[in-house]
Amino acid sequence: MTVGDPNSSDIKNKRESLRPGTVRRALTYLRPHRRSLLFLLLTTVVDSLVIVATPLLLKEIVDKGILKDDLGLVTALALTAAGLAVVDAVMQLGQSYFSGRIGQGVSHDLRVQTFTHVQRQPMAFFTRTQTGLLTSRLNADVMLAQQALGLLLTSATGVLTVLLVLAEMFYLSWLITLIAVALLPLFAVPGIYVGRRLQRYSREQMQSNAELAGVVQERFNVSGAMLAKLYGRPRAEAAAFSARAGKVRDVGVKWTVFSRLSFISMGLLAALATALVYGAGGALVLDDVFQIGTLVALAVLLGRLYGPITQLSGMQANALTALVSFDRLFELLDLKPLIEEKPGATALPPPGTGPAPRIEFDRVSFRYPPASEVSLASLEAGAQSPGERSKAGPQVLHELSFELPSGRLTALVGPSGGGKTTITHLVSRLYDPTSGTVRMDGHDLRDVTLDSLRDTVGVVTQDAHFYHDTIRANLSYARPDATERDLMQACDAAQIGELIRSLPSGLDTVVGDRGYRLSGGEKQRLALARLMLKAPSVVILDEATAHLDSESEAAVQRALTTALRDRTSLVIAHRLSTIREADQILVIDGGRVRERGTHDELLAAGELYADLYRTQFDRPGAGANGAGPVAANEGSEGRHGVRGRPQVMTLGDGPVLGGGPMLGTGPMPGADGLVLGGGMPPGGGEYKVRRRGEPDET
Repeated sequence: MTVGDPNSSDIKNKRESLRPGTVRRALTYLRPHRRSLLFLLLTTVVDSLVIVATPLLLKEIVDKGILKDDLGLVTALALTAAGLAVVDAVMQLGQSYFSGRIGQGVSHDLRVQTFTHVQRQPMAFFTRTQTGLLTSRLNADVMLAQQALGLLLTSATGVLTVLLVLAEMFYLSWLITLIAVALLPLFAVPGIYVGRRLQRYSREQMQSNAELAGVVQERFNVSGAMLAKLYGRPRAEAAAFSARAGKVRDVGVKWTVFSRLSFISMGLLAALATALVYGAGGALVLDDVFQIGTLVALAVLLGRLYGPITQLSGMQANALTALVSFDRLFELLDLKPLIEEKPGATALPPPGTGPAPRIEFDRVSFRYPPASEVSLASLEAGAQSPGERSKAGPQVLHELSFELPSGRLTALVGPSGGGKTTITHLVSRLYDPTSGTVRMDGHDLRDVTLDSLRDTVGVVTQDAHFYHDTIRANLSYARPDATERDLMQACDAAQIGELIRSLPSGLDTVVGDRGYRLSGGEKQRLALARLMLKAPSVVILDEATAHLDSESEAAVQRALTTALRDRTSLVIAHRLSTIREADQILVIDGGRVRERGTHDELLAAGELYADLYRTQFDRPGAGANGAGPVAANEGSEGRHGVRGRPQVMTLGDGPVLGGGPMLGTGPMPGADGLVLGGGMPPGGGEYKVRRRGEPDET
């Protein structure tokens, strides 16, 4: 799919009809609003009686008042008709109130249920779903369902009016009534012709609007706006948006034409029928079959008949719009979450009430589930065939068996893509193993309550997320009952308390969308403060210090030493200098545990860990602090195919930061001048290594 491709939506989704049972299921949402439905029915009955009473008054005014020159009767009946008009207006207002209350109530129930259901979806759902399409489903579809349902209820109230009007017309003149009834089947023709097309265009319009909302959401969040500005493609972005907006326009024009076609056809038929009745009725008056007052009453009743019927014709369009919206929401509600809590699940002990739990991986294998099990094609940016969506991902983990000892620090290292982050996802039960078992203190994680597991496990990821809210609100998300003193103690422990105190609004400072008003290091320290505030028994750090400079990293490492004490900890770090003191290091490569042991044991073994370590520190057997002269590594390749890279470094300044293929991980303090942390020299050349105080010969 090209960026902004207007033809990327799922064609099958646009043309499919309503799924069986949609109508019956939609009606169940009316049950909680039975009282409002009862009041709506009462106001409808009163309004219908007023509607049929007024023409009788007009008949009496003409036949017994005007024709017999009785001014008193004319005045009395006219005042009575005026009073009925007031009652009619009040009843119509009541109908609008109760129908609106029912529609809004149903939309509230749908929105809350859908939001709650989406929260239960696995991470794979969110990694595949385009956020804009999902938010459109939660907002636009719910709103359309509510609006259409309100109009539908208002139109449905006309059924009683039609029945009463027909009964009164038969009472006044069976012949004129038969003529009017004979024309009624013609009113069904536009509805049948237009209805199917409206259903298709309604679904297509909702999908097109959702896709347009998805583009807007992606382009106007902070990351999307920055990418567009940095790569400078405003014309291409505008053209892509114009193409999608044009699609919305074209579908909207079709929907508008067909929806109005129904009303125009109904109006034309009503006008022709009225003319016919006036002609036939006038002839009957001339033949003295009935008086002119009866003709006036029949003409008024005819308007009261075709008006509701015209509304009922629009009822089909409203019903289809509502049902398509319900159907799209039911499609999402029917997506079963992969991670569910078993009935009678066991609750883990609250953190702090005993020793930290022991975690065990027992022959655990894992592959990511196919798209058809975790998401909907209509919520993804690009269409895939059913065959492609049903294919499971490749095997990520293979028969893993290891233990995370209670209260100890275990580090995961290894090449990127080896499965380290997937292991942490299994511990926090963002996913379940494909086979094997993950246990916590002997309990299969699939048998414990989700709430107790969330309380037990705390996670800080490399890209910590923050809501567009205050620092206080983002921290309190981990512990809502925390006092300001608790918040500041956690911030001090994470080495960010001094910064917060220096801000004009302190804890009430808004961090911006995704925390973009904070630097990378500040976000990481704030995320660590949130973790410390939660105080879980199990701590997972996934490259949690990746964005910190050396000074901040050292301070946070000291804070983490206290924070991780007596907690079962699992740390992923590509900077091997940060995990030398781990109680256990697991080297993960290709979804398997290649090595395990302490830092010194793994170095002595001379396998993959040793190659990774030499790659970062540029010589075999480098000391922990990297002291001593270092010769430039000339790209030698270790026994496991890990190729060493020339590093930019100063000697005698402690561990080298970086070690990755990118320049610009930040200045390294402590040297003469700024030294970029751990990257290939531009153009692939070598840097000469210099000692402190020597002139720069590079």
